[in-house]
Amino acid sequence: MTEIVVRKGVFVDASFLAECNSAMAMETEGAALDMARLMRGVTAVFENPGRAEYFIAEIGGEKAGALMVTREWSDWHDAWYIWIQSVYVLPRFRRMGAYRALHGHVLEMARREGAASVRLYVDRANAAAMETYRRLGMEKSNYEMFEWRGR
Repeated sequence: MTEIVVRKGVFVDASFLAECNSAMAMETEGAALDMARLMRGVTAVFENPGRAEYFIAEIGGEKAGALMVTREWSDWHDAWYIWIQSVYVLPRFRRMGAYRALHGHVLEMARREGAASVRLYVDRANAAAMETYRRLGMEKSNYEMFEWRGR
């Protein structure tokens, strides 16, 4: 089996990350994202690292997938909630362990940082993703998500 390497995303990865986000939005929600806005959003992470951080899985030296991590402070737990967001694995690399490696990397980071939990949200119709998350030990939360959309 080919080695999977997980590394922190850097500015030169911005186009790859934007392409992953665009493909994920189309695949999961049928949404075509504005690429200029998306590139601004991705590069904003590198311009202000406190916003988020990206991790990239490489298989055989090729970029196979990525995710973004954000943090939310919990006053109840005096600790961070770590959120996994913008998950995408290129189709030709699926079922090869890229997401498992990324997920494991985030869990190890969460343990080191003493995080209260690792969370993510998933579209209700994305059964394949939900099954993947269950297989990796995640459980459905007792919270429902509400939002106000400004854009």
